Amino acid sequence: MTVIERKSDDSLQEKGVPYATQDECILADIGYKEELKRHFSVVQVFGIAFSIMGLLPSISSVIGYSLTAGPVGMVWGWCIASACIMVVGLAMAELGSSLPTSGGLYWWTYHFAPENAKRPLSFLCGYSNSLGLIGGLVSIDYGFSLMLLSVVSLATDGEFEPSKYTVYGVFAGAVLTHGLAGILTTKLISKIQTACIVLNIGIIVLVVIALPVGARDHLNDGKFIFTQIENISEWPTGWNFFLSWLAPIWTIGAFDSCVHMAEEASNASRAVPIGIISSIGMCWILGVIVNIICAAVINPDVEAIINTPLGQPMAQIIYDCLGKKWTMAIMSIIFCLQWTMGLSILVAGSRQNWAFARDGALPFSDWLKVVHKETGVPRRTVIMGTFVGLAIGCICMIDDKAAYALFSLPPVSNDLAWLLPIFLKLVFGASKFVPGPFYLGKVLSKIIGIAASGYLVFAIILLMFPTATPHVTTDTMNYVVVLNVGVWIGALAYYFLYARRWYTGPRSNLEDDPRVLDAVRVVNQELAKEESEKANEKQVEEHVERVVI
Repeated sequence: MTVIERKSDDSLQEKGVPYATQDECILADIGYKEELKRHFSVVQVFGIAFSIMGLLPSISSVIGYSLTAGPVGMVWGWCIASACIMVVGLAMAELGSSLPTSGGLYWWTYHFAPENAKRPLSFLCGYSNSLGLIGGLVSIDYGFSLMLLSVVSLATDGEFEPSKYTVYGVFAGAVLTHGLAGILTTKLISKIQTACIVLNIGIIVLVVIALPVGARDHLNDGKFIFTQIENISEWPTGWNFFLSWLAPIWTIGAFDSCVHMAEEASNASRAVPIGIISSIGMCWILGVIVNIICAAVINPDVEAIINTPLGQPMAQIIYDCLGKKWTMAIMSIIFCLQWTMGLSILVAGSRQNWAFARDGALPFSDWLKVVHKETGVPRRTVIMGTFVGLAIGCICMIDDKAAYALFSLPPVSNDLAWLLPIFLKLVFGASKFVPGPFYLGKVLSKIIGIAASGYLVFAIILLMFPTATPHVTTDTMNYVVVLNVGVWIGALAYYFLYARRWYTGPRSNLEDDPRVLDAVRVVNQELAKEESEKANEKQVEEHVERVVI
């Protein structure tokens, strides 16, 4: 279906003819009527991804993983992994520009997959993506609880040592407050994203300036920052360096949230790719700067920083530079921003789950797909995400090693969900792909697709490994293998044993509102008329030219 770009047509409305915006026409072409309210601008679509990434709060949560490889892991690990993630972002931006829908990944998987694999692969992709987004909420709020409690520990000079049950209690409080905030109107949540952009950049500027000033008497030199490699694990040094990539992989892992907000974005076919690419690029550049600053001011005894009694390596780094009061102030701002990260990812995840329920893929889909009429928010999927998150978070009460799975869970789940549509478009979908406003061109698009697919396969394998040692025991086990593989096998088993009887893939709901089809038909008739008039004008001009000659 072809659409024309315009904002209004009073003459048609005066005649009683229904009118469809460009976004409505594109969505109708995909097969859906509009149910959500489009209150997100291009900047706010970028904002929801940038807010979830929450650069400094995220680095604070996972800096311990990059520190195991020393400054080289912090700086070069971030730089290389970010470049790989940008390649994936470019591939996804093309898809988001061509087919902007909240279902995104599983919808694209169905669209590009061969006929006999469409339904099971779409089903698997949707469940993996849903797990990744809810897992993202869990890992963010687990990091939030650790940061908040590290401030309490600092305030009591280390006398307060939280138990794993205390950690879960704080985590649960964060998740529940996100659930309450997540049912607010779309317009209010979009305003929060604008504020988050300003606050996140502001705290980065503060830390980048304050830490070197505070550590001016003991700054590390360039050789230490860019060439000092550590190996605080039992893995070979090279593999340990790859494991340090967990920090950027986890941090810059929310750009698909732009896709899930597509049905609430104005000019979605442009807003989605801009949001994806700009959020990755911003975190790549600012992340390198933050990591260089941290490497410049850090205590050269990296192992002591990792094992700090404060329970948070970033808190120790700030404390060594600025002292107790400044550390408490900065860490308090950081964990407040981390709270907004959790809210944003719950909102994005609820839209994915709502779209999945709209297509009948989730249990109780008929109940979950209902949109609250007054707010335009899928409140029931917000509530679902809240309680599933609380259940998954119980892992943190096992032990610290099990809690590591909370940080590997989102990227592993999302990487598979990203891999499927990108790979299927590359191999099977060339003839089906219709470029949107953002398109890399036939050759470069294929190169990007190959590179993105290769990286995602590597990342999935990498994130399955234990971080500390190759000698696997119940204590050193990376439980993300159990969680992710269990969900993947469970999703496919559920499909083949039961869901295949009724899940037919994405299904149109346009018949529920025939006015949408009427409006789109009017738009296309007008476009055809305009094209015909232009063709006639061109013929007249050519005839005049021939007469003159």
